[in-house]
Amino acid sequence: MATYKVTVATGDMVEAGTNNSISITLVGSYGESRQTTVPFLFQPGKEKNLSVHCGQDLGPIVLIRLHKWRLFLEDAWFCKDVRVIAPNGTLYRFPCYQWLEGVTTVEVREGSGKKLVDDKLQILKEHRRQELAARQEAYRWKNFAQGWPRCLSVDSIFELDSNIQFSRIRATNFTGFLIFQGASHFLSGFLLRRTSWNSLDEMRTIFSRTQGRDIGGCL
Repeated sequence: MATYKVTVATGDMVEAGTNNSISITLVGSYGESRQTTVPFLFQPGKEKNLSVHCGQDLGPIVLIRLHKWRLFLEDAWFCKDVRVIAPNGTLYRFPCYQWLEGVTTVEVREGSGKKLVDDKLQILKEHRRQELAARQEAYRWKNFAQGWPRCLSVDSIFELDSNIQFSRIRATNFTGFLIFQGASHFLSGFLLRRTSWNSLDEMRTIFSRTQGRDIGGCL
């Protein structure tokens, strides 16, 4: 019998926690564990500890599988990372930093940063192939108009995966910055101007005042 100590960390952003069910499977070079449920009530910024019992030593842990399914209502979960301590004391880290939505299974590689040529196990080669295919599907390009740079082949940002979109916090900060800039340009006379500029020096004066207010706001 081999026992692995596992720590599952939830991100600290708003609504990162979940009431949905989460379980984990450890995959080693000698085999994999059974699917083990992580204790409920995932809260932002908190960690969950559990033990995964296996009938044999799994060898070096090369990846983990995180399984998520909903009991009643969908509740997305943001996994920060997972840490696994093997029976011999070796620590394996699995950086995740992504949202899990719906009924899904996500595979996360051990975070030692290996290259393609380092993948000796077939399971790692297959994982890299699937990851590449998923990225190619997510980042398809189209021509918006003749002569324009290519853009993502989506009609709305809401068609993108949550991990590609701006987070709510970043989106709110971005919107607030646009409002602040608009107000600054309005007060400086840049917006709603009905006459032409008299000189480049006048334009420099306008923008130097705007930049001064921006810097003051940041301080």
